[in-house]
Amino acid sequence: MSVKRGRLDRIEKSEILAWLTQLPIDCDSETGTQAWGRTIALADRHKLTVYDATYLELALRLKLPLATLDQDLRHAAKAESLPLLGL
Repeated sequence: MSVKRGRLDRIEKSEILAWLTQLPIDCDSETGTQAWGRTIALADRHKLTVYDATYLELALRLKLPLATLDQDLRHAAKAESLPLLGL
């Protein structure tokens, strides 16, 4: 979308994607099992999308601070006593 909107050109996009491949990214195997229970409950309780509630559930389960600029997600994290990173 950033290329489409003119925020990045294709060269910058390629450089960023190359950089991202160097990050130590792991896939969480439990997210799917949480989706229809705890994640939906968090989404309902905090009026979040399931997509956003997934980040909240993962951070809560792994006891990690949440990094987001989304205000609804930040409010939900605070309500769940989850530490926040960023602004």
